[in-house]
This record gives sequence, C-alpha cells and structure tokens, in this order.
Amino acid sequence: MTETPAYVPPKVWSPNKESGGRFANINRPVAGPTHDKDLPVGKHPLQLYSLATPNGVKVTIMLEELLALGHQGAEYDAWLIKIGDGDQFGSGFVAVNPNSKIPALMDRSGPTPVRVFESGAILLYLAEKFGVFLPTDGAARAECLSWLFWQMGSAPYLGGGFGHFYAYAPTKIEYAIDRFSMEAKRQLDVLDRRLAESPYLGGDEYTIADIAVFPWYGGLAKGWLYDAAEFLDVASYRHLQRWADTIAARPAVQRGRMVNRVFGEPSSQLHERHDAADFETKTQDKLAPAT
Repeated sequence: MTETPAYVPPKVWSPNKESGGRFANINRPVAGPTHDKDLPVGKHPLQLYSLATPNGVKVTIMLEELLALGHQGAEYDAWLIKIGDGDQFGSGFVAVNPNSKIPALMDRSGPTPVRVFESGAILLYLAEKFGVFLPTDGAARAECLSWLFWQMGSAPYLGGGFGHFYAYAPTKIEYAIDRFSMEAKRQLDVLDRRLAESPYLGGDEYTIADIAVFPWYGGLAKGWLYDAAEFLDVASYRHLQRWADTIAARPAVQRGRMVNRVFGEPSSQLHERHDAADFETKTQDKLAPAT
C-alpha cells in the first residue's frame, strides 16, 4: 500500500485550490463586501439581520424573553440573511458588521442608530439596555459574564472544530475528529460539573449566560447539532440534560428558535418575524401553497 506523503506547509500560504466542504462557496481570505445591497428596515426599534444558527438563535431568544417580560421597546423585525447565498457580504450588512457574520443588530430607538455585532455583545447590550438577565451584584455579575465569555471562547472549538470535521469536512480526518471530540467532551464536562452545583450557569437565576450557552451546548445535549448525540454520549451529562430541558421548555425560547429558521419541520420555520402574530400566521406550514 502506498503511503500518502506528509503535508509540508508552503512558506507563504495562498488559497490556490478548492477547500471543499459544505461552506466552501463562502470561504475567502479577505474581508469587505462583494456586492452592493442595502438592508431592509422595518417598523420596530430593533432591526435584526440573522439566521437561526446557534449564534443567531441566542439573540432571538433574548428578544422574545424581553417581550415576554413586557418590554415593548424590544419589539423587533428579524430579516433573513442567507449565509449560503453570501447575503452577509452585501454592502449594507458589512456596514453593520464588518466581520460579515450573523447576527447583526441595529438599534434605531434613539436619534442616532447604534450598530451591535457579535452575539455576546448583542446579549450584553440588550441586557444593559433593558436592565434584565444580568445581575447587578458584583459577584453574581462577574459569574454571569465569566460564563458568557466562556461560551464566546469555547464554541469555536465545538462548531468550527468538532462540528466542521465531524459533520461538514469533505474528508474524515481521524486526528482532527479525535482532537476536537476530546475538547467537546471536556467542555460538556465543564458545564455538567457547574450545573451539578447550580440550577443555572450564573447561579440561581436565568441570565444571558444561559441564553448564550443553550443554543450550542443545550442544542448538542438535545440532539439538535451535528447528529452527534450518540457519538459524544451526551445523555451521560445528566446535569446538563436537566438544564437543557428546563430552558427548552420556556415559551420564549421555543419562539426564539423558530425565528429566521429555514430547516426542520415547516411549522417550526418563521423565516422573518415582524410582529408577534407572525408565529401564528406566517410559519412555513401556513404559507405553503395548497396542493
């Protein structure tokens, strides 16, 4: 059997061949817009441009939780950004998020619009704007923010690391899958140990830390990500499972998971959200043409 020669990195790397994989058509080594396209603007104070990936779902859950508490200033329009089609590289989107990643938020409630990008920054911005889901006590606030930033630093290993090589890479590479499976399970154990001593990540109260972590690690625990629940033995993390079940049962979380969703059961897909009534009238099962 002929052995494959070891890869020797060039002195200067350049993207001179197809990368392959699910997202090859949108991968590129430069920033900035690829085309001119203005973003739509709706009637509400908050304009969200997103897709129901785990990062996008964080923000729609937060907004639905705010509305459930009666914060009418949190009314929002959620516009669909199809990242597979390259919508995130339109000039209007890049003006809101120069990093060309969803989600991106424009707050038009004041005299000067405010842009906010990166999902953790958006959660923190909204929590401070409305005064909820973020403790004010020094120790409790520090704990909440520590878990929020833990998610920001950890999820790339789960998504871009484990998720990519296990589910999306064109070639299954044993070393890469082993490396990131090890890290994914370590992270699950970190969460399980914390949730063995506390009902929520920040302590006794539900906070933006839970909202940030749930779409990634709660989704993994519930079997929603990468078809990897058995592979990673997620059922064995019983404290994480209890926490995930508790959060998944919240009505605002259930609504938030539907917004900008373009996969799954038609009844779970609300491609755009412009009014609370849209959950009852504009899901894909209700918009599907009669046959």
